[in-house]
Amino acid sequence: MSIFTIVHQETCIACGACGAAAPEVFDYDDEGISYVIIDDNKGTKCVPNQYVDDVLDAYEGCPTDSIKISKKTFDGNPLKYGE
Repeated sequence: MSIFTIVHQETCIACGACGAAAPEVFDYDDEGISYVIIDDNKGTKCVPNQYVDDVLDAYEGCPTDSIKISKKTFDGNPLKYGE
């Protein structure tokens, strides 16, 4: 399964759930806000297959729905496919 992911940083509350679920994909900036490591939170690179299940776990566990996933690229816009 090929997916893309991005974090809507304006709604992220820095809870740490995504980094716990998928530390190879998500990291945090100086304020603790999450971002996607693999493409600097642009949503333009496919999540490596070995991390897809972890990203889906992070997506399902995000309390603010800040993690977005799609089968198409986000081109840097977390709201590209609606809320």
